[in-house]
Amino acid sequence: PPCPLGHQLIMASGFGLNGNVGRCYKFWQDFSKCAVEADMPGDCRILADDYFECLHHKKEYARYNEIAKREKELKAQGKAPPRPDYST
Repeated sequence: PPCPLGHQLIMASGFGLNGNVGRCYKFWQDFSKCAVEADMPGDCRILADDYFECLHHKKEYARYNEIAKREKELKAQGKAPPRPDYST
């Protein structure tokens, strides 16, 4: 189907690794439905962002890197709290 964001709406299969529904399929369904029904190209931007974040985790990784950087800075200043040891 046509997409107001200029993309063609195609998803791989919707199936996960074990034949179940894929982890991002619900996000895809919401975005796809919105794209078909949208009047304006930007109407589905939030849903598109959610879908792409589910696929690629860019915001999650950026946040993790920000936290790790801050932790490293605090550790260099001798202010970082010790990390919990979950190995025991």
